[in-house]
Amino acid sequence: MKTVILLTVSNVFMTFAWYGHLKYKTSPLWIVVLISWLIAFAEYCFQVPANRIGHYRYSAAQLKTIQEVITLVVFTVFSLFYLKEEFRWNYAVGFGLIILAVFFIFKKW
Repeated sequence: MKTVILLTVSNVFMTFAWYGHLKYKTSPLWIVVLISWLIAFAEYCFQVPANRIGHYRYSAAQLKTIQEVITLVVFTVFSLFYLKEEFRWNYAVGFGLIILAVFFIFKKW
């Protein structure tokens, strides 16, 4: 559970680093890049320990899959509430297919 929590916090930081500036399109690009790098540093402070701790239990492929699912959830919430974008039916279908991929990655064959 510690890995999932750390990855979630990490993803919140990274989502703001990558997409938070979209509300401030008039800000100079060099300032946006600098602020994004500072936010990304905080992201790495959670991401690296999450992967280190998680690799004792999960394979690297499983860790990446967990991270991608968390990224989609965090990004969806961010997109809806921060950017005020709509959620379309085809996004749900695509995310559903990704959940299907999670099944195949974590299934013990």
